[in-house]
Amino acid sequence: MQVRFVDGDGAHDRPSDDVVVLLGRDDGFLWVDVPVWDEEVDGFLHGLGCHPKVVESCRQRNHVPTVHSYPDHWFITMHTPLLGRAGHVHLLEIDLIVGEHYLVTVHGPLNPAVEVAAALVETEGVLRRIEQGRFRPTSPAEVAYAVASGVARGQRGLVGDVAERLPGLEQVVMQSQLTEVEDLLERMFLIRHELITARTMAAQTYDVCARIAGLDRWVPEPSRAFARDLADQFDRVRSVADGEAQFLFGVIELYQTKVNTKMTVAMERLAVIAAVTLPVTAIASVLGMNVIVNRRTEWTGLAAAVLLMMVISLLLLRWAKKQGWW
Repeated sequence: MQVRFVDGDGAHDRPSDDVVVLLGRDDGFLWVDVPVWDEEVDGFLHGLGCHPKVVESCRQRNHVPTVHSYPDHWFITMHTPLLGRAGHVHLLEIDLIVGEHYLVTVHGPLNPAVEVAAALVETEGVLRRIEQGRFRPTSPAEVAYAVASGVARGQRGLVGDVAERLPGLEQVVMQSQLTEVEDLLERMFLIRHELITARTMAAQTYDVCARIAGLDRWVPEPSRAFARDLADQFDRVRSVADGEAQFLFGVIELYQTKVNTKMTVAMERLAVIAAVTLPVTAIASVLGMNVIVNRRTEWTGLAAAVLLMMVISLLLLRWAKKQGWW
């Protein structure tokens, strides 16, 4: 648990024992960042007066963004994406508890395959801006807004990563002879999975921010103004993801069209082969036992049968040509 006091001069690290004193100061506000959950954090949140549902939501993993509002604080859960192995997208959860004089940011729980540093990108980015003097927040809601904006940038970054790979995928589909369809299918559907994940996160977070913007009973107007801007950011991420999804689905349709066309051509060629060999098989089955398996070969009859087979096959080939089968 990292305790900081944010004032006009920046963010100052403080020991956790100073929390009560820091909450009573009016020249700044308290920012507590929780990289890893432990029992100390549990007791701290209860002592801070957080609602039991808020503490429970911070303790466990939340797969869907959510928001709770209470008279003295409000709570929001959101996710930022992290690409893992084999196209897996990790949802890095960040919980924000925003009060009048304090902000608590809780990370996780995390997948064991994810390093803690990956979950701290948004909060560490905001902290660097404060320390470098490029950001001077005057309220916890401003820091929460900056962190949430970082989440929106993370989601937008995943959509941008997909957008960079789509033109190359389209070229591969257009030039492919469909000899390695398994690899191509895997690439398309891994990209599709990443894009849908980013789009879903943006849409759900948009709904949460829009809900905060409408909580005029307990959320003050400055915080609701931040929420409206965040809703617009996540809505734009969703819109961009929808546009890239249309592009991707067009590539998938192109692939399906090429596959269906190839199958149609193959079936037409098989139909030509069947049409050519059918009369040969029919005539051979009827005349074979009378012409070929006699005590001696009837050359005249055999020649007539072979000629008849060739004539019928040529006629069928000509008919197939007129049909455009080959």
